[in-house]
Amino acid sequence: MEQLRSKLSRVRIPEPTTRIFKHECCISFDNPKSDGGLYIDMNSFLAFGKDFVWWNYEKTGNPVYLHFKQTIKPAAEDRPLKKPTLLAIGVQGGFDNSEPEYEENYEIVILPDYITLPFPSVELPEKVRLAVDAVILSEGAEKKEQLAIWTADKKKVSKHAMNLQQIDNGVTVSPSGWKCDKCDKTDNLWLNLTDGSILCGRKNWDGSGGNDHAVNHYKETGFPLAVKLGTITADLESADVYSYDEDESVVDPLLGQHLAFFGIDFSSLQKTEMTTAETELDQNFNFDWNRIQETGQEVEPLFGPGYTGLVNLGNSCYLASTMQVVFSTRSFCQRYFIEQTLKTAFSKAPADPTVDLNMQLTKLAHGMLSGKYSIPRKEDEDSSNIPDSTITVKQEGIRPRMFKSVIAASHPEFSTMRQQDALEFFMHFIDQVERLNSGDPKFDPSRSFKFGIEERLQCPSGKVAYNKRTDYILSLSIPLHKSNNKNELEAFQKLKAERNAEGKELSSDEVVRPRVPLKDCLDCFSAPEEVHDFYSTALNAKTTAIKRAGLTSFPDYLVLHMRKFVMEEGWVPKKLDVYIDVPEIIDISSMRSHGIQPGEVLLPEGGESTMPLANDDIVSQLMSMGFNHLHCQKAAINTSNTGVEAAMDWLLSHMNDSDIDAPISEKLNPDAASSSIDQSQVDTLLAFGFDEHLSRKALKAAGGDVEKATDLIFSNAVPMDTSEASAPVLTELPDGGGRYRLIGVVSHIGTSTQCGHYVAHIYKEGRWVIFNDEKVGVSKNPPLDMGYLYFFERLDS
Repeated sequence: MEQLRSKLSRVRIPEPTTRIFKHECCISFDNPKSDGGLYIDMNSFLAFGKDFVWWNYEKTGNPVYLHFKQTIKPAAEDRPLKKPTLLAIGVQGGFDNSEPEYEENYEIVILPDYITLPFPSVELPEKVRLAVDAVILSEGAEKKEQLAIWTADKKKVSKHAMNLQQIDNGVTVSPSGWKCDKCDKTDNLWLNLTDGSILCGRKNWDGSGGNDHAVNHYKETGFPLAVKLGTITADLESADVYSYDEDESVVDPLLGQHLAFFGIDFSSLQKTEMTTAETELDQNFNFDWNRIQETGQEVEPLFGPGYTGLVNLGNSCYLASTMQVVFSTRSFCQRYFIEQTLKTAFSKAPADPTVDLNMQLTKLAHGMLSGKYSIPRKEDEDSSNIPDSTITVKQEGIRPRMFKSVIAASHPEFSTMRQQDALEFFMHFIDQVERLNSGDPKFDPSRSFKFGIEERLQCPSGKVAYNKRTDYILSLSIPLHKSNNKNELEAFQKLKAERNAEGKELSSDEVVRPRVPLKDCLDCFSAPEEVHDFYSTALNAKTTAIKRAGLTSFPDYLVLHMRKFVMEEGWVPKKLDVYIDVPEIIDISSMRSHGIQPGEVLLPEGGESTMPLANDDIVSQLMSMGFNHLHCQKAAINTSNTGVEAAMDWLLSHMNDSDIDAPISEKLNPDAASSSIDQSQVDTLLAFGFDEHLSRKALKAAGGDVEKATDLIFSNAVPMDTSEASAPVLTELPDGGGRYRLIGVVSHIGTSTQCGHYVAHIYKEGRWVIFNDEKVGVSKNPPLDMGYLYFFERLDS
C-alpha cells in the first residue's frame, strides 16, 4: 500500500469529458475478454493488453493501472437445451438469443514490479477509489463515439413539415384500393401531402418499382413531401415520409394533421407496404446478393495469418472489403507489418496513440496479418440450438474502431453509420497515407498504386498538346453496346414483354444481363474522343479537338473502377445491370503513351491555356447538385468536357486532393498567380527575415493570409510549386511491363453506393477467398464478373 501512496501524484480522477478507453487496447485488438485482460493507465486512461503495458510504462513512466478482466460465467448445468419450433428469436419456442454472461474482475497493478492490490478495498487511498469508480462507471470512449454517430444518423425533421402548404381541392383519400393517378400501378404508391395526388414511386435499376410519376410530379409542382401509402399505421413514426427537396427520408411531426386534411384516419390503417429502407434491404436478398455472398454454399472457414475478418461496425463493409484487399498487397504488408513493429509505431506516436494514423495502420496490419485474432470462436451453446449456417465454425474477427475514427477525422461522412462508396473511401485512404509518408516518399506504400496519365489533344490545325496528370484508379465506362450475348438479351426482352402482358413477374434465374468484356472497357479509355470548347493557340479560337489518353507508367497494382452507377435524367442515380467478363490475366501494354512523336508539332505557348475551358453546361449541372463552382470547373477541365458523368466521377475521386481549392489560374500559370500577390504582404514576411521566393510561395499557399503563411514557413509546410514538384513525381513512379494478374475484387450489392453491402474476394495461396465482414472462407464460385473495383498485380517481366 505504501508503494501506491508514493505514486498518488501519477493518479488522476477523470473529468466527465475525459476520454476513457476500457474496451480495447490502443496498440492491439486485445480486450477485457482476452487472456490477461486490459491494463488501464490511471493517468492517461488509455488501455493496454498484457504484452504492451510495459511499453507504456517505459514511454510515460505512469506506474498505476487498473487491471480489468472479463471471464464467462459458467452456465447452469440444469439449463434445458431445446430445439426451436418457431422462426423467432428470444421468445418461447424460438432461437435462444442469450449472450454469455461475464464476470468482471478488477485489481490495482503497480509497475515496474507488478504489485497487485485488490479492488474494491477500503484500504485503498480515497483518490484511487474515486478514480477507479469513475472509470468503471464511465461508458468508455469507444461506446460514446458509437452512440454519438448512431444518434447523428437518425432521420431529421423536414424543413417543410411545420409550414407545409395544403391545397383544399376537395380530395378525400379512401382507406384502401389505391391506384396511381397516371398509370395502373397499385403498389409503391406515394401520397403527396400538398395536393393529395397518389402517384407511383421511382423506377429501380432493375426495372422494378414504379414509373417515376411521384418524383416527376414534384419537379412539375415543387410540392416537396410525400408519404408512402401502406406504411401508415397508428404508429405514425414508422410511416415512410420522403422529402424530394431534401432528397432523403424525413420526419413529419404533423403527419397526423396532414393526413386528416385528406380524410385519412391513420388509427385504423394496417401496414401493407415496406418502407424505403426495408425495400432496399429486401432487394439485396435476390440473386445478386446470394451469388456475391455465396449464400447457400458450404464454405470452408479459414483461420490464421492473413485470414482475419473485420467485424461490421454498422455499415462499415465498404471499409472492411477495401482494407482486406489493400493489406493483401506486398507494399502495405511490407510497410506496416514486416518493417514496422507495434513497438516502433508506439514509440513514434504522440501522447494519445488512438489519434495517430501511423499507429492505427500498424495496429490494423498486425491485427489482420499476424493471425493472432483469426482463431475459431469459442462456442458454449449446443449445436442443436443453432440454425443451419454455411460457415459452421466462425471467428471473432477484429473491430477496426480506432482506425475508422482516425481515417474519418478529415472526412466527416466516413465517421457516420451510413453506407459509403468504396471507391471514394479508397481514394481518401490513399490520400491520407500519401500525406502521412510525404516526408519520406520512398517508404510510401500508396505509390504502388500511382501511375501517370497522358492526354494527347490535336486541333484542326494538326498541331498537338500533351497534358499529364497522376492518378490511383483507372475509372472505366461500360460500353453496353459491346455486349457479347446480344441474342440472349433479345430473347429475354421478348420473354419480359410477354410476362408483363400477362401480369406476371420474372424469376431471378430467368433474368439475362448484358455481358461486356473488360477489354472493351479498357479500349473505351484509349479511344479517341471529341473535346468541345478547346482553345487552340494555333487558330486563336475555340474549336473541337480530338483527345486520346494513355498511361505513362504501369503501377505495381492497378485498380480498375467500373462505372456501374450513372445519372439518369433528373439526376436520378441508376445502377447498370451488367456483368463484366474479366480474365485472370490482362495485358495493357498497348495503352502506354509515348509522348511527342517525330513529325508532331506542338501548339504554340502563350495566349490562353491549351487546357480546355470548362463547359458551362457541365459546370451548371454539377452545381445544381450542390457542388462547389471551382470544383465543378476543375472536374469539367480534367475530364476534357466529355460529359457530366465523367466529371462527377472525377469530382468524387478527387474531393480530398490537396490542391482541390487552388484557383485554376494558379495551376495553369503559377508565375501569373505568384505575381498577383500583394507586394506589401511579401514585404511583411521579408521584414521577418524570410527569403522572398519562400515568402511568395507561402502567401500563395495561404491565399494571401500573412499569419497562415508564417505558420506554413515555421512548420516547413510550404508546398512546392507545381513546376518544381511535377517533374520528379512522374519520373519516379513505379513502372514495368503491362501484364497483370487479378488478385482482388470488391463487389457491391444494392441500388446505389449509399446502401447495400460490399464483399471482397481475394486470390491467396492459389485459391479465391471470400471476406464478408468477419466471415472468411474458401470461395467456391467467386463472382468475378460482378465487381465494382478490380485489383490487379503487375507480373514480373
